[in-house]
Amino acid sequence: MSSLAALKKYTTVVADTGDFESIAKFKPQDATTNPSLILAASLKPQYEHLIADAIKFGAIGLGNGQIGCQLWCKILKIVPGRVSTEVDARLSFDKEGSIAKARRIIALYEEAGISKERVLVKLASTWEGIQAAKELEANFGIHCNLTLLFSFSQAVACAEAKVTLISPFVGRIMDWYKKSTGKTYEGFEDPGVLSVQSIYNYYKKYGYNTIVMGASFRNTGEIEELTGCDYLTISPALLSEMEASTKEWTPRLTVEKAKALDIAKVTFDEKTFRWALNQDAMATEKLAEGIRNFGIDCVKLETRLDELLKK
Repeated sequence: MSSLAALKKYTTVVADTGDFESIAKFKPQDATTNPSLILAASLKPQYEHLIADAIKFGAIGLGNGQIGCQLWCKILKIVPGRVSTEVDARLSFDKEGSIAKARRIIALYEEAGISKERVLVKLASTWEGIQAAKELEANFGIHCNLTLLFSFSQAVACAEAKVTLISPFVGRIMDWYKKSTGKTYEGFEDPGVLSVQSIYNYYKKYGYNTIVMGASFRNTGEIEELTGCDYLTISPALLSEMEASTKEWTPRLTVEKAKALDIAKVTFDEKTFRWALNQDAMATEKLAEGIRNFGIDCVKLETRLDELLKK
């Protein structure tokens, strides 16, 4: 049995890519995308026919900036579960704008014959993003994936908002600490791994239904230490490495272990959330950086598709 097969016994595996061939190869339950991944896929020659189809789809009524929906519909023909689709990062501090964009995304999928039950709308884990997700879940039945999550306070606020899923970023947390300390971390001591473990244990201790999906991995050691986590979204390169390995992985995280832990219950309103996030230099910096970079790639993707539309 491969390490990938062993992981799938305890954790739902999600493909973190816009590469359709990789999704088909590894047969994940779900797929996640973001503007950076879709941009990378759009530049590959083998996907020119898909881009052409998407442009044709957009040209007959979806409008510029919405063409990506057609690409995600292609992914949904491959995975049996759901696909995560990102709200424009430039709306990360606009609650009402995020709600409107999320509803538009779902409407586009429904026009394409895709049920909203197969879509997770991704929003940044700002206070505004979390509150937008709270309303989308409660008032419109739209399931949300809160991304760019780097801190415990963000995770607790998401659970209290009753969002469907969170995506804590393991590798980006480790990147920050490695740069700050100059230290190389093993999987068991990796700050990103420890962060996700603490979130998982807290959620299970107090019975929150929000799914924990670890994301942004740098190596398979991080993934192994999170075996047993609800979901893990993994790049094709690391999926390939795990498929080639025969090392047997066993659960590091279980509901039973979590419930036995002595963990204090906490809560956050807007003021305490903003203060807690401000006090976490790593989370503050990585959240801001992630929003900026996704915003840049949104513009690049729009520019590329606009150029292709004009041809």
